Parts: sequence; structure tokens; C-alpha cells
Amino acid sequence: MSQTLEQVIQSAGNLVDFVRNQQVGPNVYPGVPSEFSNWRAEQWAWGHTAVLYNQSYHMVDLAVKGPDAYLMLEHLGINSFKNFQPDRAKQFVPVTPDGYVIGDVILFYLDENHFNLVGRAPTIEWVEFHAASGNWNVTVERDERWAMRSDGRRNSYRFQIQGPNAMKIIEKATGKTPPELKFFHMTRLTIGGKEVRALRHGMAGQPGFELMGPWEDYGAVHAALVEAGKAFQMALVGGRAYSSNTLESGWIPSPFPAIYTGEALAPYRAWLTDNSYEAKCSVGGSYVPETIEGYYTTPWDLGYGPFVKFDHDFIGRSALARMAAEGKHRTKVTLALDNEDVMRVQSSALSNGDRAKFMEYPSAVYSMHPFDQVLVDGRQVGLSTWIGYTANEGKFLTLAMMEPGFETPGTEVSLLWGEPNGGTSKPTVEPHVQTEIKAVVSAVPYVAAARDNYAEGWRTKK
Repeated sequence: MSQTLEQVIQSAGNLVDFVRNQQVGPNVYPGVPSEFSNWRAEQWAWGHTAVLYNQSYHMVDLAVKGPDAYLMLEHLGINSFKNFQPDRAKQFVPVTPDGYVIGDVILFYLDENHFNLVGRAPTIEWVEFHAASGNWNVTVERDERWAMRSDGRRNSYRFQIQGPNAMKIIEKATGKTPPELKFFHMTRLTIGGKEVRALRHGMAGQPGFELMGPWEDYGAVHAALVEAGKAFQMALVGGRAYSSNTLESGWIPSPFPAIYTGEALAPYRAWLTDNSYEAKCSVGGSYVPETIEGYYTTPWDLGYGPFVKFDHDFIGRSALARMAAEGKHRTKVTLALDNEDVMRVQSSALSNGDRAKFMEYPSAVYSMHPFDQVLVDGRQVGLSTWIGYTANEGKFLTLAMMEPGFETPGTEVSLLWGEPNGGTSKPTVEPHVQTEIKAVVSAVPYVAAARDNYAEGWRTKK
């Protein structure tokens, strides 16, 4: 018999121990091979030629339709909806009544009274709950990710063409010069004889388009893109490299959903089931807070401070207004790990003595939500999240959130790598000892092209 998430929480005991010992590893990327060629070449291609990302499988899609769709989404997001209109998109971020992030997705404004949200499940579920429990004249349809279905199809395909040669490939595939679009604006193209909706986008600082359309057009559009890309050294990207591109672009892809506590959220936890994302997601790393709230993040922690607009009423508005007035926010940065320390950690795997936590290539993430301590003289001054290696930069990087006074590029810190007491019971964790890795606070995004080319106020330099 299934339980609600609230019942799971009540029986879990210590919630920090509960999420740290969940038997789930990092997010999976089904539907595509782990590598088409090799992950080093695939990383290199997105910075030097072009790549085709196949995003048709790993994200949840939610269609939201109806006369109140705009008003409901505006009520749930910290984002301004001023001048938001069809054929536009935005990074959509909802927060709890206490102002902590639930998740983030891409919100597509497709047509009048018709929206689509694409991303990880927490934000999708939050929108579904309000559609079901509020007085909104809306309908929602969830298109579940590939790992959770067995029918062999989805409502839509989703591809991205990115890299220095992306526009040449789009021109080859369409037979026309690509339209000049602002970031996150949309248009329609014809590819492989099929009408395709195209979003002006970028993932590692390079120009490109996200392309989408009905599932039955998948084969024709994909084949046309592959053929057009042959003349421009386009590489297909597998799941192994895909999860590491965020290190260069500076997007923290996995905010921990801040919904496990608070009386105001009890109805939501009672609506969620024991099969929900929140009932199964795992946390890993060296940071072990006293309470689950230690894993909660604000929009400023994630670099979403510019999204917070008080030009509309939304859930969490008063809490964020207080936070904004206090002005003491953590700052998102990149940490560039010391090469010699990384080699010391990796070489411990070749010894018969104590071994550090193994660092996988290219993504060293081993849970759904990684949290590692960032230290200065043994004192915690920040939290590291996503970690991995980029062949384009020849570095192990992490995306971190630093306390005020420690965010300046060039600041020397240490990453506490590995879990305490030999590690948790997650199947991705082997017995190991913790160790410190020297690191330097660096710009985010780490790649200069991303800092210069993204939309103002999103991931760009100030």
C-alpha cells in the first residue's frame, strides 16, 4: 500500500540521515549511449565545432493549458512575467513560502493559454499540485521521463545544436540563413520536411538552438540534423559527457527541493507519494548539517538573484523581500581544483592503504544532490555542489556557493572531499577517508565565452 511523502517523513526519523542514505545514485541519462565516440572528443566538440545533444529522454515535460495558466504560473514563480508572450521562454524558479528554492525548469510560452515546463520533477510536481488543489481554470498533462515509462514513446522530441558551427548546421539543414533571435526567443523552422519549434539557446557559452516537435517527427528531424552536421565536424553527445557541460556554463543543475519541513507545506507533502522524486532522491558529500534545512538554498545561492522581481504577487514574496533587504547572500562561483591534489586523490586508488573517495570522469557526482564543505583554515565558508572534469580546460571544477567575503576570484580555499566515517550506505559510495583538495575561487561561468554570450543577468559577468 502506497504512502504519502508526509508519512514517509514521519517514519524516517533523522531526515538528514534519510536522504544521505537513499539507495539512488546520480541522475541518469537514458535513451542515448553513454558515449558515441568518447567523452573527451564530445566535450571538445561543443567548444570547437558543434554537437547534437539529444534531450528527448531524461527530463519531465508538463503541458499547462487554460484561461488561468498564465496567472497560476505567475503566482508560483519568482520571475517577472512583464512582457512575457508567446514564442518566448524563461528559466522558471518557484520557492516555498519561506523563500527557499523548490527547483527550476525551462518555461516555454508556446501559444495563448498554452505553456510547457521542462526539467527535473520537483518544479513539475509543485505546479501539478497547485493545478489540482487551487481554484485555477487550468489543465495539466505530464509527459514522464523515459526511465519511468515502458511505452517506448513521448509526446515530443527535444534536440540541441550547439557550438561555433551551430548556425552553419542550422543553415544547411533548413536551406536558409538562421533568423537573428534574442536569447530565449522562439521561432519555427522546417527541417527534414517537418515544422520544428526552435528556441535560441546555449549550453556552454556557444550559440545554438533547442529544437522540438511531435514524437512522430523524431526520426526525420534527427536524420536531417546528422546529415547537415557531417560537413561541420558535429559530434553526437552521449550521457556521460552531457552531465559535465554544466561545469563550463555555470548552471547548478540540482537544487535540493526545500519542501520537507514547514506546516504550510504539509498539504503538499500529503499530496506527494512515496514514489515521488522527493521520497527517493539522495544527498552526498562531506556537508552534514544538523537539520534538513541546511540543504535548502535561496535564489541568490544559485545565481538566480536577478530573477527575483517584486512586480507581482507570488508564493514566497514576503520572505524573499526580507532576504533582499538583509543583503547577506551567498555567491555562486566556480572552484578550480589544484591539479596535484586531484592527482593525489586519484593515485590513492592505486595503493593498499587508505583511499580517498573515487573521482569519476568526467562527472564525479555520485548522488542526486551533492554537497561538499568548502573550507578556509578548517572553517566552512561555502558549499560545493556539481563537480567534474572538463577536457576543454584540463581541470577538475566544481560549482559552489560562497559566504560573503570569500567569493572573490583568486581566493584560496579547500574542498573537503568524501563523506565522514567511511561513507554512507549509498551503492555509489565505497569505503574511503576524507581529504582536503586545494582550490581557487574562479569566475562563473568558468569559460569566458559563456560569460560574454549568455543573456544579461542570467549566467553572465556583471
